[in-house]
Amino acid sequence: MAAVEQQLSELETFGLQVSGCTRCRLSQGRTQVVFGAGNAQGYPFVGQAGKLLDKLLAGIGLDRDSVYIANVLKCRPPGNRDPGADEIEACEGHLFRQIELIRPRVVATLGNFATKLLSGKPAGITRVHGAEQDVTVGGNRVLLYPLYHPAAALYTPAMLKVLEEDFARLPAILGRPAAEVVAAAAPQAAPPVLAEPAVQLGLF
Repeated sequence: MAAVEQQLSELETFGLQVSGCTRCRLSQGRTQVVFGAGNAQGYPFVGQAGKLLDKLLAGIGLDRDSVYIANVLKCRPPGNRDPGADEIEACEGHLFRQIELIRPRVVATLGNFATKLLSGKPAGITRVHGAEQDVTVGGNRVLLYPLYHPAAALYTPAMLKVLEEDFARLPAILGRPAAEVVAAAAPQAAPPVLAEPAVQLGLF
């Protein structure tokens, strides 16, 4: 328990540091920094896509308190547009540090931007969704599990079915012995992480 409390304290301290970030132009017009949600300040993934995410998590016996959701960008781009390459580059260190502090065994990326950033590969989500990848992020070896972004499935039944099928595999992945997920496993207390583009990312 002491280790978890220390982890939360470090995340909170880091969140306060990030709230004053001026690394990119998005800081000039932001009203709020969206740091992460789970066991820290900030609440990413709201609206209809957020409701669908809640439903998908509930479908596999999880909720937001059992995962950690973080953004690739900590400031929402105007009009919720796609993040620019320079904005991702300026902000990626914050995400890597969050993953370093949380030490998850599994990171589920939501959509193209989070998947490409954390995999370090150009392959898009259509090609790699539901396919596990062994990667090193934030100094930690983790299992990367790419998923379609829930927003993409809101109005497309076929896409929703694929997303539900990919989500359904998560309990088996999370239930494996740590050594089978990644060689250097995180402590059991570490939650999964969900990661998204300008909007969010997930860690388990």
